[in-house]
Amino acid sequence: MGLAERRRALGYSQEKLAQSLGVDRTTVGRWEGGRISPQPLQRRGLAAALEVSLHELDALLAQSRTIGREAAGQLSSEPPNAGDPDEMIRREFLRILTVSGALTALPVDEAEALDQGTRSGVPADFARMNDHLWRVYQLSRSKGSVYPVVRDQIGTLNEALAGQHGSARTLLNAAADLFQLAGEVAFDGNRYSEAAASYTLAASVSKDAQAYDLWACALVRHAYVDMSEQRYRSAAQLLGAAERLAGRGDKNLSTRHWAASVQAETYAALGDLDACERAMSRAEAVRDLASDSVNGGWLRFDGARLAEERGSCYVKLGRLDLAEDTLTRALEQTALSPGQSYRRRGAVLTDLAAIGARRRDPEQVVAYGKEAIALARSSGSGYVVRRLRKLHGEFGPLSRDHRVAELGADIAALSTP
Repeated sequence: MGLAERRRALGYSQEKLAQSLGVDRTTVGRWEGGRISPQPLQRRGLAAALEVSLHELDALLAQSRTIGREAAGQLSSEPPNAGDPDEMIRREFLRILTVSGALTALPVDEAEALDQGTRSGVPADFARMNDHLWRVYQLSRSKGSVYPVVRDQIGTLNEALAGQHGSARTLLNAAADLFQLAGEVAFDGNRYSEAAASYTLAASVSKDAQAYDLWACALVRHAYVDMSEQRYRSAAQLLGAAERLAGRGDKNLSTRHWAASVQAETYAALGDLDACERAMSRAEAVRDLASDSVNGGWLRFDGARLAEERGSCYVKLGRLDLAEDTLTRALEQTALSPGQSYRRRGAVLTDLAAIGARRRDPEQVVAYGKEAIALARSSGSGYVVRRLRKLHGEFGPLSRDHRVAELGADIAALSTP
């Protein structure tokens, strides 16, 4: 019996199983087809949903891989994953990477000729369109709604590559920028594999373009994937590399300060208060930069999130009094900010609820938890859902309180589109 057979035996559709685990339906399809394996944090939830042990889950996955290989041999004339939108967009990414890599090998005179050969009617200013997409993404309540537009922009970029429209540097920068945005959409939807692949491609193209700030930002975003899977030492290594790259970039940009702020989170998770405070001090130096130190797209760190980030660090370190004071101020800021980030507010709310859980205060847990759940439902943010599920794991004895138990049931029922 493979994974699909076990799912059907329990009466689950792919959609229902995906919703219960907070992943995309296509991810379940790829597990069942043996094309990918569940990530470590997904395995326990998948085993529980299928009512099997982790050892039995391994056997089901192995059988699915065998079935998948046999099916591939029988249907070799059909392109693999032909109907899988995530696979389709990944192939488009790889095509951009292949062609843009070739552009970097062109002699200088040929690259300049591409600039002169741009035809009228072909959108050459990819950076402007990408900036617009970042603004739409930032303001969208549902981040997944940006995905189709990102896909269209990838198609436009591929057309430019095929027709050799634009300079090599312009195309490389546009591709690296777009990969990071696509990664953000995937990350918000809990599709870690797709997010990591997008950030890796962004880093590779940025390296070819010698765009150090773009490259550093791709590594910072990749570190968030590691942090979400509690691989904090791996994240710290990525962030150290990002900080060094930013040192070779534009000193007027806030890249190195963003890397430092995320480093502070990793040090807090590792229990290193001194290292956390030093990293946060480096991050706070962003206030000394000019107002144009961000671009509103792949680099948005302007210090506005410092209070909530410091508060989150204090929660991880168990400094609850410091955390609550800092996060309460941060919550007021997110309520007053125009175009506020639902992800940011959701993170602050769940951190405040977590403080209540650690203090065994059911009223605080329920008050902040309910608001976070309402926000998760209205925005469809996988990031907020992920934070709430982590909060659920901290309830402990509080779960005997009927209000907290109801909150836990509401969290368990949350799904990500």
